Amino acid sequence: MKTKFKDEKADELRSEYDLAALLKEGVRSKYAKRYEHGTNLVLLSPDVARNFPGDEAVNEALRLVLQLKRIPCGGKRRAAGA
Repeated sequence: MKTKFKDEKADELRSEYDLAALLKEGVRSKYAKRYEHGTNLVLLSPDVARNFPGDEAVNEALRLVLQLKRIPCGGKRRAAGA
């Protein structure tokens, strides 16, 4: 028995469903803003990504960087050898 290719497959939508009516009131990207609000994706460079096993390791490292930023720096640094 021959298998049908994708474009040859019969339409699986039941006859009682009117596709035009279903799509008429559809709203594109209805939940996009809600999704973006809780999502912040960042692409790491491959060399950086190799050093972190997962997202929690990246978060831990970034939290450490934020803590280090809060440490007050003492005055001006002297030049080496001075």
